[in-house]
Amino acid sequence: MTGPAHRAGLAALGRVEPGDFPSFVRRLDLAVLNGIAAFLGEALEGNGPRTAEEIAADLGAAERHAWIVGHWLDALAGESLIVRSSSGRHSGFRRWRRSELIALRRDLDEARRGLGYPEHLTRYLLDSLRSLPDLLADRTSAQAMLFPAGELGTAAAIYRDNPVNRYLNAAAVDVVRGLPAKRILELGAGTGSLTSDLLPVLAGHTTEYLFTDLSPFFLEAARRRFDAHPFLRTAVADFSADLAAQCGSGPFDLVIAVNAAHNAPHAGELLGRIRAVLAPGGALLLIETCHEHHQSLVSMPFLLSAPPGEAFPERLDRRAGTRRTYLTREEWAAELGAAGLAPLLELPRPDHPMAAFSQHLLVAAPDSRGRVR
Repeated sequence: MTGPAHRAGLAALGRVEPGDFPSFVRRLDLAVLNGIAAFLGEALEGNGPRTAEEIAADLGAAERHAWIVGHWLDALAGESLIVRSSSGRHSGFRRWRRSELIALRRDLDEARRGLGYPEHLTRYLLDSLRSLPDLLADRTSAQAMLFPAGELGTAAAIYRDNPVNRYLNAAAVDVVRGLPAKRILELGAGTGSLTSDLLPVLAGHTTEYLFTDLSPFFLEAARRRFDAHPFLRTAVADFSADLAAQCGSGPFDLVIAVNAAHNAPHAGELLGRIRAVLAPGGALLLIETCHEHHQSLVSMPFLLSAPPGEAFPERLDRRAGTRRTYLTREEWAAELGAAGLAPLLELPRPDHPMAAFSQHLLVAAPDSRGRVR
């Protein structure tokens, strides 16, 4: 399974050579992180050493977004772009020269081109960096920037039109071709990046494709976009609740989650609920980001903040007590095993240049020995 799926993924890249991807990923990460440093330098220059809480207050951060400042400071200190004292105070903020800002923008755009992302990504990242004061203060939202006027075009360009998603989607389609897939459940389907590649392959073979998300916004868009496929239906599904009760008609031959499973408060418990709705011989297909890159720090944290008036969603698994968004590859393997799911495939290999994106395709099936640890 691994060889054919990997070859299908590489074929989807066309003439793109992945060998330089690790250096371009690093360059894009540093460009975005330096953009955050420039924003903080502009706002905090001349201030004495501050705690994360004091800096958040200085920046006028809304209560629900205040934690993001600490998240940024962790990344900046980790890259030695600021100084953190043993008492948890931060200093070293400075105003960036115009020439440095021009070079930063150039680095960001050249890295984006080197990675094969569309020009939308440069505009989106620069707009996000310019909007950091308004994002922090809750005067604008990351959702509004990612889905302007309720349109999916910006998100689709960022999350689909790039080499890593072409590789992963093509590999996933190759895997699904070889699986029994009469009834399929997709969790947290969002913009339907993989869905759109799978549906033409499944037509004539699949009797039901249940497209679910927590947000009705995505469900309405999916009904319009995929109306040519009568076997697709939509439903709201909450990762924190019993899937069988919400999705009704299981069991399913295949459960899919694309960059969604990490949103569960406890990833292991979600995997247990998935295993419970799998039919005998069924499989789970995950695509997961396994490391938080600096390039996501101007968007993803704002998407994760609790709605106004609600508590921050607590992580109850291996991320408990941290600000981490994602589980590592090794942690996913451990959680799958604990849920009684045995690995069938993981792509890309850790030593392949595609692994620089830190996005992985994981396929697992119920352990034939029925073990749940």
